Amino acid sequence: MSLRFLPPAGAPRVLAAAQLANSIGDGAFYVCSALYFTRVVGLSATQIGLGLTLAWAVGSVAGVPLGALADRRGPRGTAVLFALATSASVASFLFIRSFVPFLVAVCLYATAQCGLAAARQALLAGLVERSARTGALAHLQSTLNAGLAVGAALGGLALHEGTRRAYLTVFALDAVAFLLCAAVLLRLPAVAPVPARTGGEPLFAVVRDRPYATLTVLNAVLLLRMPLLSLGIPLWIVERTEAPSWLVSALFILNTLGVMLFQVRTAQAVTDLRTASRAVWRSSLIMLVSCGVFALTAAGMPVWAAAVVLVAAAVLQLVAEMLQSAGSWQISFDLAPAHQVGQYQGFFGTGVPVARTLGPLLLTTLLVAWGVAGWLLLGALFLAAGLATGPVVRWAERDHARLGGPVTAAAEPPSEGPASGGSPSGGVRSDEAPSDEAPSDGSPSAEEPATETAGR
Repeated sequence: MSLRFLPPAGAPRVLAAAQLANSIGDGAFYVCSALYFTRVVGLSATQIGLGLTLAWAVGSVAGVPLGALADRRGPRGTAVLFALATSASVASFLFIRSFVPFLVAVCLYATAQCGLAAARQALLAGLVERSARTGALAHLQSTLNAGLAVGAALGGLALHEGTRRAYLTVFALDAVAFLLCAAVLLRLPAVAPVPARTGGEPLFAVVRDRPYATLTVLNAVLLLRMPLLSLGIPLWIVERTEAPSWLVSALFILNTLGVMLFQVRTAQAVTDLRTASRAVWRSSLIMLVSCGVFALTAAGMPVWAAAVVLVAAAVLQLVAEMLQSAGSWQISFDLAPAHQVGQYQGFFGTGVPVARTLGPLLLTTLLVAWGVAGWLLLGALFLAAGLATGPVVRWAERDHARLGGPVTAAAEPPSEGPASGGSPSGGVRSDEAPSDEAPSDGSPSAEEPATETAGR
């Protein structure tokens, strides 16, 4: 079996280098931040939870206008700006001593991250030809996981030392990592901003695109797999099974390494809206099975048996995650108008903060309080969202055809599913300034159709 770790030379490889830089910093930050703010700063868990919830809510609302800014001002410069803003917000954590400054800083952090995600997706759309975008995003996702793993290891060293200086070193590392990310992004060719809006064009057209908005909601439901991995499964293992607590870490490592090794290979089968819809449908079905297997571990089985079943369920979840990621990337790009990739990606990307904001309360209620019934209900929710994706994609295609906007391929019902079919099309960016034109050295022109690939 052939595994490719490096993306193709050119823009995809430079984008991967930028992704690697900031994901190493983020990996260390994620491991240490909660303990730093509780043990060193003295914030309560409630204050941290409230701050993060508000911050990601603000970031999700800001995603659309910040994505539109990337369209209007050019995605490369906008991405660099948001990378610098993220660096500054992380650096401000070095000086925080109370809740209000923490709230302000974390809101700036989440907003800058959402803006960077949208701008980077628009940048990829302008520099990578349509047929190669899902593959490029698969490489970026693999790079993201590799960087998070390295960063988490560095953060683990800080946790082992447990001193204020060690924690502050992690924050400084993350701030420097985003400075490096900005410097790497500057190595990319500039992508021309889109022309100014015409008189009849709404400021934020994506909010009026009902099929795309519906797909964004469905994607947010499918992204509940993210807090499931980081919160739901750990709580389930500790509260409801006889498995050892160290298995929480083992399953997270399994997921991270699996995505790093196999996401690119999984994405190769997704080439258009038809195959993307099928991938999402298959993903939701596998998630239903995975939830059922997780539920089995509540049956009071021996420790070794519980561990084996949990690993099997985690492998199914890993396969579902990779399929859903590849399918959602293709859908989000192919249904975004050529001149509005940034705002469409900013809107589609709100699924990540929404899942992170609402997921913890939903998952703790379903899994910890309801137990086996909660797992089965969660699996049914995944399946319903996956089955609905194909019909909504076809609805979007019909709207595109009626309004004259091309799409890449018809999204047919998955052959394995019922007969009912139940995660950045055409056009070229233009600009008056020759210096903003896309490269001519083999990279495609800035042809349009997506946490940042969805973060973990």
